[in-house]
Amino acid sequence: MRNLNEFIAREANKEDNCTGRFWEGRFKSQALLDEQAVLSCMIYVDLNPIRAKMAKNLQDSDFTSIQERIHHYKSHTSSEKTKHTSQQPKQLMALGSNKHNQTIPFKLLDYLELADWSGRHIDPKKRGAISKTQPKILVELGIETAVWLEAVQNFRRQYSNFAGQPNALRQCAHQHQQSWYRGVG
Repeated sequence: MRNLNEFIAREANKEDNCTGRFWEGRFKSQALLDEQAVLSCMIYVDLNPIRAKMAKNLQDSDFTSIQERIHHYKSHTSSEKTKHTSQQPKQLMALGSNKHNQTIPFKLLDYLELADWSGRHIDPKKRGAISKTQPKILVELGIETAVWLEAVQNFRRQYSNFAGQPNALRQCAHQHQQSWYRGVG
């Protein structure tokens, strides 16, 4: 992991045209081993401003990818020029489907719905009714509601260097000749 972190840090510093430490003490990298890990990490990060009480909704969550996706989506669906919901911000990896290699395999609207639903469960004081129905992306991925909410609320505490469902963590540990990884329970 150290070599990978060093490579990422050097590339990021080169991209930002700066020097110095990239990974500060409280920051770390984690390998995301499956779709649940990718999705829960994305939403964990997108919900940080809400948990920190810096924003009351996803649209007001400054400097997050979800805010950028929402603004981009609204500007493109409201304009007469284009009605394509597939257009997304160029600086972010597009949300799409398993059919497209260069996309994150979730539909944009499903991701927005799941992030909103998750945020309503994490912050009970947030305005709006909490929907009792589970977003369809969780059903499609076979993720239980309680497992999902635990992953989103406690992502950093639940995992260590690798994140994913128990079977993915066991397989990864076996490949690295380890007996277990944190998060397998």
